[in-house]
Amino acid sequence: MRQKQLKCVFTFSSTTAAMHAESVCRARGIAGRLIPVPVSISAACGLAWAMPVEHGKDFENAGLEYSARYERML
Repeated sequence: MRQKQLKCVFTFSSTTAAMHAESVCRARGIAGRLIPVPVSISAACGLAWAMPVEHGKDFENAGLEYSARYERML
């Protein structure tokens, strides 16, 4: 069984925004992956970007708020 680790999760308002964020993160070498939104979180889109907590600022500093607006960071 995989050990649980604390993650930083970003939700999006649309699938298009989530997929664009994935593309930007991959191009910039930002750690993380798209996951289904956990049931404990409410979001307009069914996808979220999950990444190690220590890299959360990398995502926030990637300039995505202009091209793939995320709803919130959890």
